Amino acid sequence: MIAARDDRPMPLSKHFAELRKVFIIAGLAWLVCTVAAFALNNLVLGVLLRPLHEVLMHGNSVVPSAIFTSPTEGLTVPLKVAAIAGIVLSLPVILWQVWSFVRPGLTKRERKIVAPIVASGLLLFAAGGALAYFVMPVGLRFLANFLGGNAIYFPDINQYLSFIALLILAFGLAFELPIAILILGMLRIVSSAWLRRRRKVVWVAIVFAALAVTPGADPFTPLALLLPLIALFEASVLILDRAFKH
Repeated sequence: MIAARDDRPMPLSKHFAELRKVFIIAGLAWLVCTVAAFALNNLVLGVLLRPLHEVLMHGNSVVPSAIFTSPTEGLTVPLKVAAIAGIVLSLPVILWQVWSFVRPGLTKRERKIVAPIVASGLLLFAAGGALAYFVMPVGLRFLANFLGGNAIYFPDINQYLSFIALLILAFGLAFELPIAILILGMLRIVSSAWLRRRRKVVWVAIVFAALAVTPGADPFTPLALLLPLIALFEASVLILDRAFKH
């Protein structure tokens, strides 16, 4: 049971009332952001399709943009994109509501630890997603032109959006490596000395992980992921040194 700020137990009815308030505010924030994203669907889709346009301008394709083959996709695609964009745009409000709900049950020390971890995790995820967005044209150009003149690339908009979403998600989650290492360090499961002794093993694991989580078969996208991950790993070791130095 979550304790109130004065350390007295919170009544169960108030507990559920607070939880309902969190869901209502988070849901309204998502709805407002989704409607706004749908109203600006041309702008949102333009941003998402820009890497593809760069490839099609200089690639083996007879179309200048993505195509759709079902009449309903003209509506369902913007709705799907708006719903996902609504989650992303409303995430600060959602996280704030979750934080306001769990904060009374945390000690002062836990509050000082959790907030920076969550903020760092968001920044790292955003950095990973941004990197995926900017390096994707390189890998996509390789994949789209690999067959040369033997085939023409007709990019389906649903498949393309799934591809870019998977790539951004893979990069974003992979960039959470320092957070995972820091948490393991706080739990005394790993230490900077332990990680240094196993540096080569970790580097090999990062290489295989980069190859496994990135969609497609081009050599450039995994390379664009594993190099930052190695740098993040080394930075995490240094952070553990400073954080747990006695």
